[in-house]
Amino acid sequence: MLFPTATFAIFFLIVLPLSWLTMPWPHRWRPFIIIASYVFYSWWDWRFVFLLAGCTIWNQVLAVRIWRSGSQARRKALLWLALGGNLAVLGYFKYYDFFVTSTDNMGAWVGLELPLSLKSIVLPVGISFYTFMAISYVVDAYRGDFEPTTLEKFAVYLSFFPHLVAGPIVRPSELIPQIETPRNPRRVDTSRAFYLIATGLFKKVVIANYLASSIVDEVFAAPGQHSSLEILIAIYAYAVQIYADFSGYTDIAIGIALLLGFTFPQNFDSPYAATSVQDFWRRWHMTLSRWLRDYLYIPLGGNRGGRLLTYRNLMLTMLIGGLWHGAGWTFVAWGGIHGTALVVERWWRERPGFVERPWTSSRRAWHRFVTFQVVCFAWIFFRSDSFGDAWDLIARLFSAWGEPSPLVTGGVVAAIAVGIGSQYLPRRLPLALMARFSRLPIPAQAFVLSLGLLLTSVLGPEGVAPFIYFQF
Repeated sequence: MLFPTATFAIFFLIVLPLSWLTMPWPHRWRPFIIIASYVFYSWWDWRFVFLLAGCTIWNQVLAVRIWRSGSQARRKALLWLALGGNLAVLGYFKYYDFFVTSTDNMGAWVGLELPLSLKSIVLPVGISFYTFMAISYVVDAYRGDFEPTTLEKFAVYLSFFPHLVAGPIVRPSELIPQIETPRNPRRVDTSRAFYLIATGLFKKVVIANYLASSIVDEVFAAPGQHSSLEILIAIYAYAVQIYADFSGYTDIAIGIALLLGFTFPQNFDSPYAATSVQDFWRRWHMTLSRWLRDYLYIPLGGNRGGRLLTYRNLMLTMLIGGLWHGAGWTFVAWGGIHGTALVVERWWRERPGFVERPWTSSRRAWHRFVTFQVVCFAWIFFRSDSFGDAWDLIARLFSAWGEPSPLVTGGVVAAIAVGIGSQYLPRRLPLALMARFSRLPIPAQAFVLSLGLLLTSVLGPEGVAPFIYFQF
């Protein structure tokens, strides 16, 4: 189900009261929320519910055996078995056709005809997210950081519908202790929940959908037919679109979880106000960044093996992170650009005699500008369907100045300005707005929310496009 739809509204209006009614009796609440989450997931294609259930049983059985095993060699073998199962499922559904196509192209390049065939496999929604959560569960059990819980509680953790299809990626230690203790309805931060849901809907339905339909989709589909100015604005528009789309989804997810009594970690923190690419990854998709750091970068060696090995680990982490986002070489290129930027930044700071200068307003502004341009350049490859499309877009960016630019409208420029400018607002402003909202009488709160939803509906384009990260 898509969050900004009447279908989900009806679903949630049924689930929310029933969840609170059954919450005092965990043996009733847990089966109920599992069933509700599976209904939510099956709305797209019911067959993939069995994949989710199989993933749940597989990881639970192996995590328990890892925890209970007294032999280090056996524990490691079970860990590799669990990881292998998760990566095999992810590899088959997400990367099989990519592997076949790449191998076939490489064979043709050297004059070989390989007997490989495409299967046009349908990618299950959210598979990248719940497999990563499952991996963190078994790895934490192996490390001794978290004792496996019961199958029922783990099923809730993995399938909980607010985070199921597009994150945030929640760690076992962040969610399972909340599942084990009934929530208190008097402690629900409804002001923050409604604020997050309302702003998330506005970002997705108004800003992201408007920019996609007004300029981004048209320019990226046929860059040769557009002026340099349209291409430049479309690149910036996509940067805002993907931020508004994904952060809008996670804001709604966090708000829905709050109404159900659960707290999710923050996933975005004004990423386009970053002063370096390293700072960008501290602010963008923060739960994925921490996951890549703790379960990939550090196991690879982190920064413990010297300068060159640190650079290698940074690059490998970002290349794999790029491939996680999509089965295409353009995603690998996107990860490679970020990996190169991280390596260059680290090399610059590690030069002999380097001294970090104090921040001034002009220096901070310059660093933010350069970082934003690097991030936007990488977005070209992330959004393009092929390298050919990406290079056509880049070439056209420099060769068609002065041509008519009908797609660059005041509305497009305003949406970009709002999307970027909102990230420079003082952090205390949302807190002040939430505090003021919470002090309003209930009828006034209902009026404000209704007005916000009406404004979102009026300003947003007709229909609601799927969230961008559903495809990952």
